[in-house]
Amino acid sequence: MELAPHWEYSADTVMGGVSEGSLHLIEIDGRSAARLTGTVSLDNNGGFVQMGFDLSPDGRAYDASDWDGVAFDLRGNGEVYDIRLRTDELTRPWQSYRAQVIAPTKWTTIALRFEDFTAHRTDIPFDPARLRRIGVLGIGRAFEADVAVAAVRLLKRGA
Repeated sequence: MELAPHWEYSADTVMGGVSEGSLHLIEIDGRSAARLTGTVSLDNNGGFVQMGFDLSPDGRAYDASDWDGVAFDLRGNGEVYDIRLRTDELTRPWQSYRAQVIAPTKWTTIALRFEDFTAHRTDIPFDPARLRRIGVLGIGRAFEADVAVAAVRLLKRGA
């Protein structure tokens, strides 16, 4: 099932960091995409730029229990990026379920099963029935982020 994300930009500046970036809706190689670019800096305890979206317009949980994972049509600069999932059970901003991907320099579909995600700073098991938010982050090291997403889909069970 193809999702229709309303992407939002955020960075470590919300907590005093100095990373800089932007999010643009543009056409790349004939595809409409959301493109996250920026300079990730570790100065001032920072270290991320992010684009993310809520699955429901009101921010409530989306029941993804009939699905097995998420796929992205992705391209970028060959760097490693985090894909993060959040559920409505996570109350702290640093809690998430995480997987890493390399953003290839040509459009590529990258599929991640929910089981590929690792819980970060939470003991709560991932529950796809409570999925709330999906994010793509340049994080954890000083580098130039440049990653674009043309499509996001939920993966059918057994596909």
